[in-house]
Amino acid sequence: MRGQAETDRARRRISAIMVSWRTGPVLWAAIEAVLEAADIDELVLVNHDNPPETRARLRLMAEAHEKMVLVETGANLGFSKGCNRGAALAGGTHLLFLNPDAVIPSGAAARLAETGRALKEPWIAGARILDVDGEEQRGGRRGALTLWTAFVSMTGLSRLAALSTLFRDMHCENEPCPDAMIEVATVSGAAMLMSRGGFERLGGFDEGYFLHVEDVDMCRRAREAGGEVVFEPRAQLVHYGATSRAGVFAVERHKAMGLTRYFRKFSSGAGRLVMWMAVPAVFGAVMLRAALLKAGFGIGLVARRRQALRRLRRRQAAAKAAGAARQASR
Repeated sequence: MRGQAETDRARRRISAIMVSWRTGPVLWAAIEAVLEAADIDELVLVNHDNPPETRARLRLMAEAHEKMVLVETGANLGFSKGCNRGAALAGGTHLLFLNPDAVIPSGAAARLAETGRALKEPWIAGARILDVDGEEQRGGRRGALTLWTAFVSMTGLSRLAALSTLFRDMHCENEPCPDAMIEVATVSGAAMLMSRGGFERLGGFDEGYFLHVEDVDMCRRAREAGGEVVFEPRAQLVHYGATSRAGVFAVERHKAMGLTRYFRKFSSGAGRLVMWMAVPAVFGAVMLRAALLKAGFGIGLVARRRQALRRLRRRQAAAKAAGAARQASR
């Protein structure tokens, strides 16, 4: 039995791939969580032009931990390219794409891999993503992305869903959480696991996306190739979100550009003209949302995230002090 278990584990060797660009202090908690997770066999950290002090610390960590592989790109190449670079160097049969501000507990990756065993290739399994207060975050389980669902989501028309299913939000985090895996159209790239074979069959992430929407694209291509995309609520992790130094406008601009690429890429026939005409409106709506956030409408969310980061820093400082005390007592 033990030999069979070891064989099964070898078949499901999990490599976590993390792309970091000026992530902030939560990066260290995210890395430590992966290094401590018994079910994750390898961490491939793709360093996209982090500050010198961060690069130096990452190199020391990689030297100290056999489980960690550091990839230096020398520039911010974008999330898609970073993931593909990391996947090319990973040794696992399963690839876990994990945001650098996501703290994953031991066992979550194995749960995703176990769920994937019963799915049709090329499959994708997404985790349940929680915020620092334990509430399910937006984006972990979603319906299909269309011009209409994007419009309903961005304008807040989803508040009218009780009047008509026409206004149903593509985001499902406010719906009751299932007890077990369910099939969905889209999961979040903040924590998604695939088999290496499935990833290679799909050709990896589309590198035409710099940041945002690449996960939606990947999920769509997986489904169109005959695979399954599932949300696995029994695999949970905490995602801090918005911890990098990137400004609101920069992030939202990349999101708008990603949506533009997605809609134009998947439009065909008579719908192509409609898509090309409507995309500028989508771009404008995203940037208007960025302006509102910048003006202060997102202050509550920003404040909560800052408080969470302060709590994280205090925990890290306390852990460091405790470690120093233990070392001094020896």
